[in-house]
Amino acid sequence: MAVATTADIEEQAARKLERYRRVTYRSFMFAAVGFILPGLYGLEDAYTNGDVGVPVLVAVVAGLAVLAWCYARLVRAGLEGAVSRRNVVGSGVVAAALSLMMLTGPWFSVIPVFWVSAVVLAPMGRGRIVALCAGTGAYCGVVATVAAGRLYPEGDAHWYEIFPVLCALYTAVCGFVVFVNRYQRRMWELHQEAYEARDALARLAVTEERLRFSRDLHDLLGHSLSLIAVKSELARRTVRDDPDRAGAEMADVQRAAREALREVRAAVRGYRAVELDAELAGVRAVLEAAGVRCEIGRLPDGLPPEVRSVLAWVIREGATNVIKHSEARNCAISLGVYRDSAPGDALHGDSVVLEVRNDGVRGAETAAGSGLTGLTERVAVLGGEITAGRHGRDGFLLRAAVPLPPVDGPVGGGPLGSGQGGTGTDAGQVLPAGSTA
Repeated sequence: MAVATTADIEEQAARKLERYRRVTYRSFMFAAVGFILPGLYGLEDAYTNGDVGVPVLVAVVAGLAVLAWCYARLVRAGLEGAVSRRNVVGSGVVAAALSLMMLTGPWFSVIPVFWVSAVVLAPMGRGRIVALCAGTGAYCGVVATVAAGRLYPEGDAHWYEIFPVLCALYTAVCGFVVFVNRYQRRMWELHQEAYEARDALARLAVTEERLRFSRDLHDLLGHSLSLIAVKSELARRTVRDDPDRAGAEMADVQRAAREALREVRAAVRGYRAVELDAELAGVRAVLEAAGVRCEIGRLPDGLPPEVRSVLAWVIREGATNVIKHSEARNCAISLGVYRDSAPGDALHGDSVVLEVRNDGVRGAETAAGSGLTGLTERVAVLGGEITAGRHGRDGFLLRAAVPLPPVDGPVGGGPLGSGQGGTGTDAGQVLPAGSTA
């Protein structure tokens, strides 16, 4: 069962934001097709009717290609919130020139609206948007009025009757397109704000947790350290005149220090939780970088989170011992669920067993160090045991057995796929909880 780390969650959120950005951009690109196709159709109709020649045909096609390129740049820059004036002016000149093709047919009426739909994606106030729509509507009204007199000379309406209606019509169409595009851009901004707010909340939560953690440590250590300082000073003063009392005071110092250490370990257990999947991957990389071939068995499914965290610490300590205290060339990490262990095993009933083997023991020393002692205490909290000792002629085995709650279903798979119980140790050393280095 894969466990998502904080980095994984952040990466997933960034991928979702980038995916929505691409979807938004592509939707504007699809809309561009609806603007370009009427222009191409109107150009083909004008060429068929003999209203334009080949030079004009080529120029208009090139102009439509340039306008489409400018549209894509304006959309991309608008979504990023930084549109240059040069792009706006350059694309506006191209759109205005192409709009003159309305003199040959009404299909080119979409060109100025097409340009406005891209320009309004840039950050701007309502006043500028209204001015942009009104100016575009007035320009289109002028060109359309001239086109109406040229294309429909038999009409009875005068230009001063047609012009206000066309201006209002084009302004209204521009306003509708602007509303739709601004709404879609606002949805993109909301996604950005949600992503930024999530990141800000995460940083705030980390800051608050650090403050709480510092207060907890102050409360835990303040009294204990004050007691240790007073007792130590008293022992120093009485060591010559009353050695027995000094010894009693130092015993109190030792007990206070151990109690403070126990409280600190209990307090930071949640803060220092490690993830089993990430630890296995990290250990493999570290061992192989050190020249140790690492084999890792299949990871059982459905392990409780607290068991996964403890086993991750055992793996980390085992890999540290392999690198620092051995000359191993091979290391095998196996993890399996055992059902109804035999009486000779460390535990009875269902349990998960982790074994870390290596083949490079230095000397015959197998005494528990501080790291192994700390692991013993972690495992003992869950009712488990740690076994460490020689394995074979030159090997060393670190074994952790942690009981599991009863679960119905198939066995998860034993060490290196065996599925059977047994330690396989040679002269193993069981480390009870509370042993010292």
